[in-house]
Amino acid sequence: MSPSEIPNQEVSRNDLVESEKKAHSGIDSNGNSQSGNTPPIESKEKKKRGSQEQSKPKDTSKDRKISGAELKKQAKEEKAAKRAREKQNQQQPSAEGPGNSRGDSGNNTIKKGVVPSIPETSVTPKHQHKRTGSMSANQQKILPLRSSETITTAAPSEPKKEDKKVALFGHLYGNPRRTTIAGAAKDVHPAVLALGLQMSNYVICGSNARCVATMLVFKRVIESYVTPPHNSLPRHLAVHLSSQIDYIVSCRPLSVSMGNAIRWLKVEISEVDPDTPESKAKADLCDAIDNFIQERITVADQVIATSAAEKIRDGDTILTYAKSSLVQQILAEAFRQGKKFKVIVVDSRPLFEGKNLARALADLGLEVQYSLTQAITHAIKGVTKVFLGAHAMMSNGRLYSRVGTAIVAMTAKDSDIPVIVCCESVKFTDRVALDSIVMNEVAPPDELVLQGNSSTSLSKWRDTPNLQLLNLMYDLTPADYITMIITEYGSLPPSSVPVVHRLSTNT
Repeated sequence: MSPSEIPNQEVSRNDLVESEKKAHSGIDSNGNSQSGNTPPIESKEKKKRGSQEQSKPKDTSKDRKISGAELKKQAKEEKAAKRAREKQNQQQPSAEGPGNSRGDSGNNTIKKGVVPSIPETSVTPKHQHKRTGSMSANQQKILPLRSSETITTAAPSEPKKEDKKVALFGHLYGNPRRTTIAGAAKDVHPAVLALGLQMSNYVICGSNARCVATMLVFKRVIESYVTPPHNSLPRHLAVHLSSQIDYIVSCRPLSVSMGNAIRWLKVEISEVDPDTPESKAKADLCDAIDNFIQERITVADQVIATSAAEKIRDGDTILTYAKSSLVQQILAEAFRQGKKFKVIVVDSRPLFEGKNLARALADLGLEVQYSLTQAITHAIKGVTKVFLGAHAMMSNGRLYSRVGTAIVAMTAKDSDIPVIVCCESVKFTDRVALDSIVMNEVAPPDELVLQGNSSTSLSKWRDTPNLQLLNLMYDLTPADYITMIITEYGSLPPSSVPVVHRLSTNT
């Protein structure tokens, strides 16, 4: 190097040092500030090295190779996701919205082993660490739902059908009446099967008629009864009769007179001597049943009819309600005695029993007027006496009879007309009743609908909302509205009912 070139090199080195100092201080060669300009090269390189060092841990996974197990797992997931998408496209061409969860749809089910459709961005291995297989926070893969059993969402339930039972009388409904012999026990006697259907269809109606028919059928059951080996007649016959009684109850509840007669028969069976030959024991029981019917019903009705006929005078107007076989016998007896009187028969739906009574009395030659309960206040005018039948007499002196009887008795009492109840002692009971709600019989409500007329407002009552039909069979008449009770023991006030019941039970 020549001496002339050395000073130039020294000058250039000094210039470089000064320029670097000025750059660090933010002043250019002209003395101006460089605060808003690009930082010097050295600071850029330092920052670049710092950022590379910070990003090194994040990109360390790129330097490692993916193992075979992880590649196999990743391939399986992609394949499963692809199948799920294809299946969803086949079943539901239109994709569902993101808010459609498994609880939002009533028809979709998620089964075990089926992977739901996953967006492509969620299964791509971008941002996935090769060592742990984890995903970044904003691109985590949606895991398939697993369950041990099929998860089904409840289908929309059908609207609940309205209960057509009247809640106040809900305890009286029980099982519906039997109208066929289907399902009857094998040991039920054929005569009992026929009797139950006749009672259910009102072919045999009325307390006395039902009681007599039941006792006669039980007589046939006893006659055809054969005691099984290693059994005694008193024990096994009582059990055999229980199945017959259960069938009758399923057709229609027992009347009070039927209950009293059945209790009497069971006592008679229990008193049979086991050493008595079967034929003689059966004959004795059949004779006892005949005597019961003769004494407690047939003869009692004759005594009551003779006694009550004396209460009727010439020119009387007698009012009666529905149809009572005993009242019919009383009116016929008074007519045979040559007395001239008029009869008014008041009737009501749905049985219209009074029609048969009016027809029978008219056939005898009596003057008969037929009316419905709606016109009771008009029909009661000019009436001198009211004769009523009874389904039962309660221990507190109240009359339990066909529904509508209480209206007739109260109307007569309001008009100062004597109310005479004619009832056999077999219908007396030790029960106490204060209303018609606790103890009663509910008949099928369809009986209130006019048959054969589909244009009435009640023809489709089951499909009409908030409409319920109540068909009660009996009501309760307070003792204050009853003037006299005529029994085979004589005429007595309502307060003497417990005494007569005790006498009739002991005898």
